[in-house]
Amino acid sequence: MTSASPEPISPRSPRVSAARRLAKRNFRGKERLFLAEGPQAVREAAAHRAGGEATLVELFATVEAAERYADIIGEARAVGARVHLADEQVIEDISTTVTPQGLVGICRFLDTPFEEILAARPKLVAVLAHVRDPGNAGTVLRCADAAGADAVVLTDASVDLYNPKAVRASVGSLFHLPVAVGVPVEQAVAGLKDAGVRILAADGAGDDDLDDELDNRTMGGPTAWVFGNEAWGLPEETRELADAVVRVPIHGKAESLNLATAAAVCLYASARAQRASGGCRSVTES
Repeated sequence: MTSASPEPISPRSPRVSAARRLAKRNFRGKERLFLAEGPQAVREAAAHRAGGEATLVELFATVEAAERYADIIGEARAVGARVHLADEQVIEDISTTVTPQGLVGICRFLDTPFEEILAARPKLVAVLAHVRDPGNAGTVLRCADAAGADAVVLTDASVDLYNPKAVRASVGSLFHLPVAVGVPVEQAVAGLKDAGVRILAADGAGDDDLDDELDNRTMGGPTAWVFGNEAWGLPEETRELADAVVRVPIHGKAESLNLATAAAVCLYASARAQRASGGCRSVTES
């Protein structure tokens, strides 16, 4: 058994009420706390620190989950998180998923100031401009992490990074790389350009073809990809900020690619070009 509290926490506990409120953006912003659900997210949260502080501050777990994931419970307690046993109804009340996995963590906000991202001289960045769907935002963050990006920037017109659906869709990648939030797109582009980063806007109607960019070996330097809204793409004023507007070629009969798929293709293309030595190689090679 774990070293969590021996009695399940009461559904009427103020701690449960406080956790439940974090499903709403205004409460998350006020408390600067968010929910991380499931063993993968909670494990990553327990391992993460920002500014010398542990990111995971509190954990609710069913008895069954506490036994199954005893290692996670131990990691949570090791970083000073308060651990509460809870019955399934409490977990369901706190969770935002249809089928909770028995673990719900409360975490500190972990976004990084944009200036710190620039100071680190990033080589590959994903900029989410006008992205409104939390699932897409989280999936692009996961793609950026997988491609080895140095950072992700969410503009002030994009969805809340800490929306539970975005956190789930990132599958733990939220805890792996710096993310700046609320940055005006003009400021993001200007700052990255000043840091020597080439700005590529991803757009299905772009004048430049991704295959041509790769063939011409123009993608080996520091690059930031700007991704737009799921339905209408990037507005003209944002496109004009970029050094090039690039389309992913459609070789078959599909009308288009969804945002997350296009982002994965673009980010991996840059990752491959940047890692090339005497010719391109797969980013999966050691």
